Amino acid sequence: MAETFAKLLQDHDDAQVALGAPGRDWLTFGGLKAQAQKVASRLHSYGIGRGDRVAIVLPNGPEMASAFVTVAQAAVTAPLNPAYREEEFAFYLEDLKAKALIVAEDYDGPALAAAARFGLFVLRLHVADGAPAGAFDLQGDGTAGEADTSAPGADDTALILHTSGTTSRPKIVPLLQSNIVASARHIGTSLDLTPADRCLNVMPLFHIHGLVAAVSASLAAGGSVWCAPGFDALRFFGWLKDAEPTWYTAVPTMHQTILARAPRNAEIIENAKLRFLRSSSASLPGQVMLALQDTFGAPVIEGYGMTEAAHQMASNPLPPRAQKPGSVGVEAGPLVRIAHESENRLVDGVGEVVISGPNVTPGYEGNPEANEKNFFEADGRRWFRTGDQGAFDDEGYLSLTGRLKEIINRGGEKVSPLEVDGVLMDHPAVQQVVTFALPHEKLGEEVAAAVVLREGQEADERAIRSFASERLADFKVPRKVMILEEIPKGATGKLQRIGLAEKLGLA
Repeated sequence: MAETFAKLLQDHDDAQVALGAPGRDWLTFGGLKAQAQKVASRLHSYGIGRGDRVAIVLPNGPEMASAFVTVAQAAVTAPLNPAYREEEFAFYLEDLKAKALIVAEDYDGPALAAAARFGLFVLRLHVADGAPAGAFDLQGDGTAGEADTSAPGADDTALILHTSGTTSRPKIVPLLQSNIVASARHIGTSLDLTPADRCLNVMPLFHIHGLVAAVSASLAAGGSVWCAPGFDALRFFGWLKDAEPTWYTAVPTMHQTILARAPRNAEIIENAKLRFLRSSSASLPGQVMLALQDTFGAPVIEGYGMTEAAHQMASNPLPPRAQKPGSVGVEAGPLVRIAHESENRLVDGVGEVVISGPNVTPGYEGNPEANEKNFFEADGRRWFRTGDQGAFDDEGYLSLTGRLKEIINRGGEKVSPLEVDGVLMDHPAVQQVVTFALPHEKLGEEVAAAVVLREGQEADERAIRSFASERLADFKVPRKVMILEEIPKGATGKLQRIGLAEKLGLA
């Protein structure tokens, strides 16, 4: 039977610790349950309840984690990136039809001006001196109207996020209570999480990765989450020492930054009690997986997720099964299959990755065209098209060739940017690489690569192209290699191929 967020927390020992943060006392599961009741009562008193959409604009940390978990037990949560400008806030607040906005007590940023345009009710989040991590009160002026004070059911929406919208208008993804709970359970099963586990969260909590993999999955298993105030490579190893986590989850660019600082933190790494490391939200280069494994002496579990799946779809398994570099693992929750890229049927071999399961969104909101394009019925099930191209090996491990819209079409020759990334990462001077499409007058698209070199290493464009030409067919060799101090990233730390030529002034 489908569960709700409230049920997720109900079964755990009240004395067990749940949320922590630097310099703060722990909030127990008993404290978190009491916090959920307090938040529900506060929201109801201000005229906000079941079905009402509450935008949350808070910095990373335990209050953001706690606000997500508690507001979702009474209303609909819609976390937004605090770094947005006023116009961006206005777009998202109007698009998701928010009724209220939660901000920190001392917040005076652009979300307020955007909220004022639509007459949104504003709630200020107040943290008392000495309060444990994640304990807070909500204060507002007046009322937002009438509220349905009944508890949300499994089929009610718990979380609303937008897709990244790199090439089109962002789409609204509603995730039900049952979707979030199913995904949290799937992640807990694939990582074998127990109350003894603690996650060090460095992921932004306006993104599905942090909200579900770090926070929801940990709490579902009765484990704890130590909430860092965002990702900071200089402070990461201090947090690793203080939090004593059994795991952390991050995107590949974060792992690469951590690796660069690892040699000077050998003693902390030696004493760390990490059972595993997890990577998700973008493909982890095989070289980075192996380097992390060697450095931390723990398995690296690459997960494959997306917003529409309430995060996880596949995951490399824990030992004794293999973690295959370059593979996103085996199906881990929903059914994962391969479909024909233009016809609505399942196929063998290479094709579009599709999923079906209890964690998958019922569909985009107010966008019948996108639903028609991305969902189809086959073999008695409803399938969601991920937009990724991939194939399974004979042991059931899935490898991705790339996003279908990121595949480079060089005069009819299709080039997988991930394949070129993998080859260039073998160059001893290369620390990070993103292969991308460069507009070309005759061919349509040409292959290009942005590269960051390792500290103290040297290589020029010619050397890197020469290295690639010995290992790749001629049409796959980047015609342009840009050596950069840093490659532009998205809000969650992901490297973005689409639009990179434009960002680098090459379009």
